[in-house]
Order: sequence, then C-alpha cells, then structure tokens
Amino acid sequence: MKEPKKEQDATSRRNFLKTTAIAASAFMIVPRHVLGGRGFLAPSDRLIIAGIGAGGKGQSDIASFYKSGKADIGFLCDVHDSRAANSVKAFPKAKYYRDYREMFDKEAKNFDAVSISTPDHSHAIQAIAAMQLGKHVYVQKPLTHDIYEARALTAAADKYKVVTQMGNQGASNDGPRIMKEWYDAGLIGDVHTVYAWTDRPVWPQGIPWSANKAPIPPDLDWDLWLGTAPYKDFVNKLVPFNWRGWWDYGTGALGDMGCHLLEAPFSVLNLKYATEVQASVGSVYVDEFKRGYFPESCPPSSHVTLKFPKTNKTKGDITVHWMDGGIQPERPEELGANDTFGDGGNGTLFVGTKGKMMASTYGANPRLLPLSKNENIKVAQKFARVTGGADGHYTQWVEACIEGYGKKELSSPFSIAGPLTESLLMANLAIRGTDIQRKNAEGKIKYPGRNIKLLWDNANMRITNFDDVNQFVKREYRKGWSLGV
Repeated sequence: MKEPKKEQDATSRRNFLKTTAIAASAFMIVPRHVLGGRGFLAPSDRLIIAGIGAGGKGQSDIASFYKSGKADIGFLCDVHDSRAANSVKAFPKAKYYRDYREMFDKEAKNFDAVSISTPDHSHAIQAIAAMQLGKHVYVQKPLTHDIYEARALTAAADKYKVVTQMGNQGASNDGPRIMKEWYDAGLIGDVHTVYAWTDRPVWPQGIPWSANKAPIPPDLDWDLWLGTAPYKDFVNKLVPFNWRGWWDYGTGALGDMGCHLLEAPFSVLNLKYATEVQASVGSVYVDEFKRGYFPESCPPSSHVTLKFPKTNKTKGDITVHWMDGGIQPERPEELGANDTFGDGGNGTLFVGTKGKMMASTYGANPRLLPLSKNENIKVAQKFARVTGGADGHYTQWVEACIEGYGKKELSSPFSIAGPLTESLLMANLAIRGTDIQRKNAEGKIKYPGRNIKLLWDNANMRITNFDDVNQFVKREYRKGWSLGV
C-alpha cells in the first residue's frame, strides 16, 4: 500500500537529515552557529573551539576544554611550531595555522569560540577580532596589556553579546564563595585593608636588554610573535617564558599573579575601579656602587598601594596592598609563629574591624584568624558552587557558550575581569612611573614619579597629576597593527 504523502515527506526528511549528518561527521562536527545561529543546540551539543596559542598554558587550556566532554578543538594556531607540537599531536584532526588572521579569514564559519593564550601584548587584538566575528572568547590572564585595551574588551563583550571568561581559574574555586559567606555573615566585621603578595617573578627582571642578537629558530615566526610590539632583534631565552619581565610584551608579577590573588578581594568586597595608587620598587646594582636603570624591564620587586572607594559591602574606602618579589606584609599577630602565612610564597589577607581571614593562591584554603576559629564555623551556604572548582572554570565557559549569551552565570566574564585587570594595570602605571627620568637645571637626574601618589580619572582613563605615565594607558602599536575599535 502506498504511504500517505505526509508520511512520505516525513520519511524523506528523516533520510535527508540522516544522510547529511553522516556526511558532515565524516569531515568534522558542524559548528553550532551554522546549524541554527547563536544559542542553537547542535545535535552533538558540542562547541567547536579555535585555540590561539597551543603550547604551554595554551596546551593545558585546550586540553581542559576538551576534557569537559562538550567541546572539540577544530583549529590550532601558534607562531612557534615546536611549542604547538604536543597539541597538534593530541588533536590531529585540528587544522593548524601560524597567523590567527589567516585562520579567522578562512575558517570563521567553521568554529564557534576562541581560546587565547598568547603573550600579554597580543591578547586584546586577538580577542577583539574574535568578538567582532561573533565568537565567544576565553582569554588568559591578565586580560590585556594596557588599561585602554581592558576597557575596550569590556565594552566589546557587551556590544557583540558573546560569552567571555578570563583565565583566572581560581575565580571558580569554593574559596572566594566561602569568604563571601563569612564576610556577609559579619565574622570579621568591616574590611578596610587587604594585602596580597607573591614570590614571583621567577623569570629575570630588572636587567638590561641583551646586546647579543641570536638566530631566530627556524620554526618561530618572530615578526608574528612581536605583533603589536616594537620591532627588536631576537635574543635567546626571551621565548617561551621570559618575555613576562619586559614591558613591551608582559606585565610583570602583577600581570602574572594579580588576577589570581586579587580576584577574591574584588568578589568579596565588590571592588571595581581604584581612585589612587602609589608604588615603591626594589633596585638592582650594575656594580657595587651604582644602581641600575633599566626602564624596559619590570623591577625585581615592588610594593603598590591602591585606594578603592566605598562599596555596598564596606563602610568606607578600602586600601589594597600588593607586594611581589618575595616581599610580604607583617605576619598577623593572630597567626602562630610557625603557621604558614597564605601558602608560603603567595597569599591574600583581609583585615576587618572584628577579625581577619586569609587564603592561598586562587583564593583556595580560606581560613579565619586565629586558626582555632576554623574548628566550629557555622555559616549557611549562600552562593552556588562551580562544579569542579578551578578545573570547572573551563567547563563553565563551554556550557555558557552552548547555552548562549546571558543564559548562564560565569565566574570571570569581562564585566568582572575588565575592571580587575584595569586596577592591576593601574598599579603598573605607578611602578613604571618610578623609572621616569628628568634632568634639573644643574643637569642632575631626578625621578619625579617616585614618592608621589597618582590620582586616577576613571572616566577619562588618565592620571591627573603626573602626565608622564599616561603614555602607558594606551600604548602605540607597531605599524600595520590596529585594535580595530
């Protein structure tokens, strides 16, 4: 008996979809946006990711997205082939590019989201380009190299309605949420002072740029690596890690660890933008009598003090101290002589009117002081936990991308990560200001940026009382490169 036309049509459609799905899967999983636009759930319910920066932290980021079980790595991009080799081996079906711009031009229709784990000076230009294509973005910390870029990325995430996350995975730990619950319950009173410290840098800082030009490795595209930064000849040991200690590419210890250690104070106290900053830095000696002057390099150590205005969580202004290079605040009197302060090399301390609390890196292992107080804490859980904690930071972003913009809460979207990054970069303005030289009428060198407090005009993104440092708020890109906003 002949099938009714309606049933014939349904059968034909099922056969068509089945055949199409098989054909597509033979090539690769079709990006979700191709099948139905942003927010559409693909039959595989998986996100197709393009990774810019496939070695080092990029390698572990990409692996973590894949480990979520909800993402596929469709494309890999790296300017240094040997650094990318492990990721290429792990994801043999992923098409490989050296230039992210070529990848975007040729493959934009074939992926949904972009992971960016490149040196700091490349974050913004890559993230903006991805967002302008309507792609969700995950960007390693610090979000950007300079303040203007951070403000631009924050605005772009809202403009293009894409899902964003910064790679400060401790923001998804239980620790910051526990401290928020303790603070909201009044266990330490009103916080007025915060200390954060790190034993970083573990790379060279406070040194002159090498005068020894070295041969460029044949598998490294040096010009692409430099990107927006001024052209310089390649030198040994800069790549893949020691770039962090040079202002052209990195943001020093603050950029490396600040987003991990200051995220908890920002979330607990609802901090946003600082109003003033001052800094002192450690010096190095070129010989036993003469201190070095190396303004291209971050200092070996620093102590920065930031002032934040009153929030809905505090009764007054908040002073935040940042210390790096092994400098630590005075041990709290409530802490035993042999008790570990923070986690030893790193930590965060909240000082309130009724007590104190501290945490390790990533806001982990929160503790009230004295430590005996932790034996009987009775505070109800108020904030939902992220499944998997820090490891769940990756899955959280993947799931949010699949669900679509605005449908799932994230731990570090650019609306949060942007202001946090800006404050750290504002601290770097004060650090860099200490190296600015002038000669007085007698020809003697002076350092006018030292021993002063810089005042910040947030609306106009500028220091109002020492214009010399405003050159670092928005750096000049190398010819041929533009942020495109």
